[in-house]
Formats: sequence, structure tokens, C-alpha cells
Amino acid sequence: MTTNPSSTEQINRDLFRPNRQLNKWVELVVKTIFALFALVSVATTIGIVLTLIFETFAFFSEIPIWRFLTDTQWTPRFFNPQYGIFVLISATLLTSTIAISVALPVGLLSAICLSEYAPAKIRRWLKPALEILAGVPTVVFGYFALLLVTPFLQKIIPGLQGFNALSAGLVLGVSIIPLVASLSEDAIYAVPRSLREGAYALGATKRETIVGVVLPSALSGIVASFVLAISRAVGETMIVAIAAGQNPTLGLNPFVPVMTMTAYIVQASLGDTPAGSLAYRTLFAVGMTLFLITLALNIFSFWFVRRFREKYE
Repeated sequence: MTTNPSSTEQINRDLFRPNRQLNKWVELVVKTIFALFALVSVATTIGIVLTLIFETFAFFSEIPIWRFLTDTQWTPRFFNPQYGIFVLISATLLTSTIAISVALPVGLLSAICLSEYAPAKIRRWLKPALEILAGVPTVVFGYFALLLVTPFLQKIIPGLQGFNALSAGLVLGVSIIPLVASLSEDAIYAVPRSLREGAYALGATKRETIVGVVLPSALSGIVASFVLAISRAVGETMIVAIAAGQNPTLGLNPFVPVMTMTAYIVQASLGDTPAGSLAYRTLFAVGMTLFLITLALNIFSFWFVRRFREKYE
């Protein structure tokens, strides 16, 4: 018995038509679910920003912004309160600078070693081992700095106090090394092999190829990892709250206790500050300042990456 081809095609279309309609409905449902998840994240971010804005405006309705920027002490819960935010900013910049001076060179050199020098088998073991460091809780790093690093540094540096910015910054730098190393290594490893081979063909050594070809080609990704690591250092809480102390001191002396912005937020959030009071609103003023600093860092990263890509396109 023979079958008409046209009738066979019609039968196939009849069989798969319901499935096609079902697939369209399934695809629509999946798109809707994904869109809802995206909206939840966006709405959460908007809610956080609006909360910071409203509470910060309430704070500045009672305290002039010039006092916030010009006072030389930070004592919002004292009898004669002062609101000098630069006391907290200086401590944050001090610990972050120490951390960055450790994390950026060590992380970048680790990334170069993993991508350019380590054999493939060793790389498959070293990179996960390095990334395990990122999974250590920051409170562990904080007590490590307080109980081990600080006593060791006190034997070398006379006059180093028990709580200080130096040990907190050093351990903070160690904690963000995996972030710099992993992201930078991914950017370096993504550079096409043909660029390396072209440099070798022109007589360049391995070092000259890395410095002159590989690193410039991966610069956008490396800078993005640097900015992300700096943002992490600025926003770190537990390490500086445990090891750096909670003494708001204006200056850049790494040997004395300091109070960063995040450490103050931890201190003021312990429950001793009445909700709705002026001291309570300082939490949001400090949080808004921290948010603006990290936002500026991310805007710089976006601008740099886009300009770099436009330059080499």
C-alpha cells in the first residue's frame, strides 16, 4: 500500500501542531518567570536606594551638610555631638589602601603565573585551591588578624596597639586576593593564542610577550577585577570591625585603632540607638556615603572599560 506524501505531511503537521502551541505557552511562562526574578532584583535595589535617600534627607534636615563635611570628630552619640564623616572616610581609605597594596600585585602576579607559566594539570589544581580562600568567612579573617597577625607585628613594630589599621588592612588584602587573581586570570587566559604566537614569531621573549601583548589585551578585564576588589575592600565589615577597633580617629596613622564606615554601622546597629533618633539616622547618612563611593568606583570601571574597548576596536 502506498502513502501519499502530501497526506503524510498533513498528518505530521496535525500531530505536532498541539505540541507547538504548548511550547509557545511554556516559553511564555518561562519568560514571565525570568522577568519576575529580574524585577525582584531591580525592585530590591530601588527600595534600598530610596530608603537611603529618604533617611539621609531626614538626617540633613536636622544637621547641615557643611557640618557633615567639616567637623573634625565623629561623636554622634555624645552629649556634644559632632558629625565629621571624613573621620570615618579616612579610616576606610587607610585600611582599603593597605589591602589594595597587598591584593593587587599579589593577585595579578598569581593570575599571570596560573595563565602563562603553570602547566595545565597544575593550573586545574591551583586555581580551585586559591578560590577556596574566598570561601573563608570574614569573621575568621578578623580574628586571625587580631589574634595572630597583630601579636606578630607588635614584635616587629614597637608601639603598635592591639587594635590597629595595619593588621586589618593586611588581612583584608589577603581576603580579596582570590577575587583579583581569579578574574584577572580569566581575562588573561581569554587572550587569543594567535597574539602570543605572533609576538613569539617577531622574536619577543615570554616576558616581553606577557608585558607587551597579553596584559594590554586583557587590561579591561584586569581593571574590572581591580575595581571590584577595591569596592569589596571599601565595603568590608567584619575584618575591620574586629581587628581595626572602633575608635573614630582622624588621620592616616596605621598603628592606632580606627573606625571605618562599615565598623560604625555595625556599632550603631547593635540595638543601643533608639529607632527614629538623630543618631539612628546617621546610619543611613554613612550608608549613603558608602554607596556613593562604591557607585563612583563602578562608574569609573564602566567608563574605563568602554573607552578602552573603543580605543582598540
